Parts: sequence; structure tokens; C-alpha cells
Amino acid sequence: MNRGLASPRQFPNPDNLVALQIADALLDGFNKHYRLFRECSRQAKDRFEVGNWQQVQRAAKERIQFYDDRVQETVERLQNEFHAGSLEEPVWQQVKLLYIGLLTDHKQPECAETFFNSVCCRILHREYFNNDFIFVRPTISTEHIESDPPTYRSYYPNKFGLRRTVRQIIEDYGWRRPFTNLQRDITCLIDALREHLGGTWPHADANYQIQVLYSPFYRNKAAYIIGKAVNGNQEYPFAVPVLHDSEGGLYLDTILLDARRIGVLFSFSRAYFMVDMEVPSGYVQFLRAMLPTKSRAELYTMLGLQKQGKTMFYRDFMHHLRHSRDDFIVAPGIRGLVMLVFTLPSYPYVFKIIKDVIAPPKEINKRVVLEKYLLVKQHDRVGRMADTLEFSNVAFPKARFTEELLQELRELAPSVMEESDDTVVVKHLYIERRMEPLNMYLMNADEEMLEHGIREYGNAIRELASANIFPGDMLFKNFGVTRYGRVIFYDYDEIEYMTDCKFRKIPIPPTPEYEMMAEPWYPIARNDVFPEEFATFLLGEAKVRQIFMRHHADLLTVDFWRDKQKKIAQGHIEDFFPYPENLRFSSRAQEKLRD
Repeated sequence: MNRGLASPRQFPNPDNLVALQIADALLDGFNKHYRLFRECSRQAKDRFEVGNWQQVQRAAKERIQFYDDRVQETVERLQNEFHAGSLEEPVWQQVKLLYIGLLTDHKQPECAETFFNSVCCRILHREYFNNDFIFVRPTISTEHIESDPPTYRSYYPNKFGLRRTVRQIIEDYGWRRPFTNLQRDITCLIDALREHLGGTWPHADANYQIQVLYSPFYRNKAAYIIGKAVNGNQEYPFAVPVLHDSEGGLYLDTILLDARRIGVLFSFSRAYFMVDMEVPSGYVQFLRAMLPTKSRAELYTMLGLQKQGKTMFYRDFMHHLRHSRDDFIVAPGIRGLVMLVFTLPSYPYVFKIIKDVIAPPKEINKRVVLEKYLLVKQHDRVGRMADTLEFSNVAFPKARFTEELLQELRELAPSVMEESDDTVVVKHLYIERRMEPLNMYLMNADEEMLEHGIREYGNAIRELASANIFPGDMLFKNFGVTRYGRVIFYDYDEIEYMTDCKFRKIPIPPTPEYEMMAEPWYPIARNDVFPEEFATFLLGEAKVRQIFMRHHADLLTVDFWRDKQKKIAQGHIEDFFPYPENLRFSSRAQEKLRD
């Protein structure tokens, strides 16, 4: 690779030579990371074709750790070879300037700058974080980076017709596993397209093009073709899921043509995609044009580059702080026993801090809570668990904190905060998309909303169970309602793998006196769960109970949970569709038959 503007001969000064060697080592560390990241993403095609879903899950989990491993390797190298922690300020300033030179013609400069920051922030003291030693703002433009292969392919249906063009698009992805009936699937796709757009558009002689991203987007048991049709100044985004059928072939499951539906694929409650990208900024720019409501931070995160997502989120957050005037406040709702939660009303996120002392009846400590949040980060969230951004040493303007919030921080989490005259530094926190707590949603719901909320609540529990997750504390306050009306779980301190739980029936008491005892008369181990008891603390209100029992009565039975455990033990991985059942081609075909 072209090392840019710098070479050792240009800098005979020993300090400059050391600075160049450090810059080289930093870029070597990042290049190794991205090489491994890209190889893992490239192998997603092979895993999809053979249908090795267990390996799909393992790869997704392991890839999350790649970044931190390479950062730690690079930190150790810089400490061992250059005693980096004791270098003078001018050397670090020179390292940054030389590193910028090395990024000339680099394909992932924005990600390389973030890697530089991650390494330096582990070596340098926090007082240097906002000066010339790190990249507070990006320095290399990502607007016009050439990619080989290109970011997207273009097709022109007026040459060969729409049907043949769609077939060519699919064949160009080179899947070796054959399609069961591609002709049928293409017919369904074109029918859905024309139904959505109205009439017979696009006309055979229309001069338009179809652009599709070069790499499919792999996640769970699906591959997604992502693209858009461009006709003059009009653009029509689409996403096509490709799945395995029971006969061992591939098929097109549907076509998503609404930007809102496509946006749900990139929801914060979903697992990250595997995408083979030489130039990730090109993919983000393409997706941003399709999904203007999605921030670049969200898109980088969903492409598996969550550290870059964090960097861009933080820059957006700092910009919002500079241009807003409201105060950070204690988050509305029932106070939790484990987390202190605060928010900025004008910003759609909450900030969560683990309390120093976790009050009874909780029987966990801070280490366990950290482990639970890491579990969720590495697990398939199946659209039912909120992703979190984890930050260390975040400096907030003290003047923007209400006195109530400051008092809670001082009383409940003093070890996590450092307070000066004008700044509050929080040593560790999680940032999460703000949602309306389900208990507050139900409190203000009319009959239709109540029905929807309870059905969604039960569906969330079912899907989590199928994904080997038992929520633990299933109170309504631990679930939130998204802007799309989905119910999402977001309180992870009691979360467990389904396979680690023992679901039991409540034993029959030997005498009536035993039944009247204040405490259970039978032994209870740590991970024992009694589904019959759920109704006692969840279904006190008559309307809520009626709706729940109509749709989800089986959740109160041991058989439901044991059946899920059995399937998980057998290696069964459930299908989760991030779009409504009635959009699937199979459902549309059945509907036509009924008509």
C-alpha cells in the first residue's frame, strides 16, 4: 500500500523517526483488524450457502471482539517497543500528523482514525482526549474513494427487460446453491413491484437504472439484496430477502419497497450484518440516500463497525449539546434497583449507570451486570432487545445537570463520577435508544392500544425464548415501545440463557397449612423458574389479564418453556422475519387462492 507522504528519510531527527514508527505500528494494527473483519464478513457467503446456522451465530459473536483484541495488541506493541506511555507531547503530535499522511489513498480512513483514537486513549491520560493528540473531528474525506470491486452495480432494464434484468442481478451474486423456482419468484417480485407502484410502471421503454450494492447483507438465516431503482430524480429503494426452503434450495421471500420497512432491517434491536466492503463509507453513503432517517452512526453500527458507529454517535451528540439548551434530568418512570438512568429531553437516548450499591431483592453485583450487557451485545437480538453503546470517561457540562440528577449521582454512583467546577466525568455508562416504558404505554392506552401492547409483550417473550434468552424480570417497566409499535426488552441485569434455567411446576402442598405459609415451603435453586407465578405479578389488572390469557396463556405453563429448551438443545434455530408475514410471497399466494 502507498504509505502516503511520510518516509523515515524525510525525518532524520530521532524523535521524528520514532513518531513514524509508531504511526506505522498503529496503521498496521488497524489494517490487521480490517483484514480479519473483512475475511469474516466474506465467509458469510459460504456459511449461508451451506446453511450452517450455528456457525453463523458463532461468527457474529466472535467478530464483535475483533476490534478490542487488535486495539489491545497494538497498545502492548507500542508500550513494549516504544514505551509509549512516557513519550513527550511533541512526539504524539508528530505521530498524529504522520498518521494522517499514511492515510492518503487508504480505503477506510475514517475507521483508521477511530482505531488511532482507541489505542491512544488507552495509553494517554484523559486530559489529552480533546486536544491535538487524537482525531476529535475527521481529517480525511470519504466522499469519493474508489472501490474494487465497486460499491454497487448498475443495470439497465430497457436493454433486456425487467424480468431478465432481475434474473441477472441475482445470478451476478454467484450463489452456488440453486434456486428452487427462480422464475416463480421473479414473477412474484415483479407483481409486488407493480402493485406497489401502480399500473404497469416501469414501462418497457423507460430509461431507468437499477443499482444494487455489490455485497449481499448476511444476517441469521437470510441474505438481503439491497438496492434502488433510479428514474430521473426519483429513487425507489428496495430490499429482497433470500432464504433456504425445506427442499434445500434458495428462494426470494419478498420484496420490501417502503423505506420505513427497509429501515426496520437496520433497527437497533437487530444483530449486525455481515457485508464484504472494501470501502465502508461508500455503503453508508448509498444507504443514507435510501434511508435518510437513519444516521451514519446507526448505519456504520449495523454494518458491524460498531466502534465507528460510536465515534459518529459521540460527534453527533457533542454537536447537539452545543446547539441545545435543555438540562439532563433523571429519566421519568419507575426508578430501577440496578441502574441510575438519566436523559436529555431533546435527545432520543437515555444514559444508564450501574449503581454502586444494588438494593435487595436483587442478588447481583456490578461485575454480573457488565457480563449481562456483554451477553446481549454478542447475542442475536432478534428484534426484541435494545442494542447499547458502551462508553468510558464521558465529560458532561455540569451546568446542564439538574440538582436532582447531581444528588442521585453523588448518592447512588459516587465511584463512577468525577466532579469539578464545570464538568462531570462519568467513568462508565451505557447509552440506549429512548422508548416509552411499556407500563406507561399501557397506563395511557385505549382498548386498541392495550390489545396491541399486550400481544406485542407476549410475542417479545416468545421470540426471546426461541433465541435462547429468558428475560428474568418480566415486569412491564422493563420493556419499551418503539416508534414502530414493537415491544422491546431493555433491562438485562437478570437475563439468562434458556438452557441455564430449570422450569418447574409448583409442587402440590402436603397439607393446607403448607399452602398458607408466607414463604415457599419447597426448595428453590438459583435458576429455578415457576411459570405459573408469572400471572401473580403481571396480570393483576382484569383487562390486561383477559387479553394476555386470550393470546399468551401458554406462557404460564411449564410445557411451553421446556419445549423451547428442547428445540434449542437439538440445535434448532428459529426463523425471525423483520417484516410482516402478509408481505411474504407465500402468504400473498395463499391469500390469492382464498380469494
